[in-house]
Amino acid sequence: MPQVSVLNTTGKKVGTMDLNDDIFGIVPNMSAVHLVVVNYLANQRQGTQSTKTRSEVSGGGKKPWRQKGTGRARQGSTRAPQWTHGGIAFGPKPRSYGFSINKKVRKLAMLSALSDKVANDEFVVVDELKLKEIKTKEMAKVLDAVSGAKKTLVVTDGVDDIIYKSARNIKGVKVSPVNAINVYDLVNCNKVVIAKAAVEKLEEVYA
Repeated sequence: MPQVSVLNTTGKKVGTMDLNDDIFGIVPNMSAVHLVVVNYLANQRQGTQSTKTRSEVSGGGKKPWRQKGTGRARQGSTRAPQWTHGGIAFGPKPRSYGFSINKKVRKLAMLSALSDKVANDEFVVVDELKLKEIKTKEMAKVLDAVSGAKKTLVVTDGVDDIIYKSARNIKGVKVSPVNAINVYDLVNCNKVVIAKAAVEKLEEVYA
């Protein structure tokens, strides 16, 4: 059973916490993680790029010269793709890049990402992640004490506007409530700073 230290906001160790083996101690399946990350990025694409075909560009209509007898290649329109100002052949059209993944694969990827963070000592548990007021300087001081990483994912046990607004101007820091974390954010950070209550909620959901 994995065990991690529990820190306070000054970075001092105040206890330890045993983590659920089935969530934080599995052998990571990196194929599942890769598939879910690709799916996340694909779903972020807007797919609004568009080009005009020969039927959509203005002009054309009249056959530029007669079919036979000129010695030149036959042409039906001045808006065919090989002409200047012609339409685009096989250009992009609005489309969705998203695709679906089985729930079991999504769950496996999440557990793999969490287990990998714990195995590599990139999972920092804080006893209570609270600030009295919105203060970026105070938040930066807390993160320096408990994490010190370039890119940090801060996970709260619920929506916390004070933590969110205090951290949103700090480069490389993302704040997310525990019910909104995703595999991409876990993979994309150097360290996860998570409230103890949020760990308990994760164990409730995935146990």
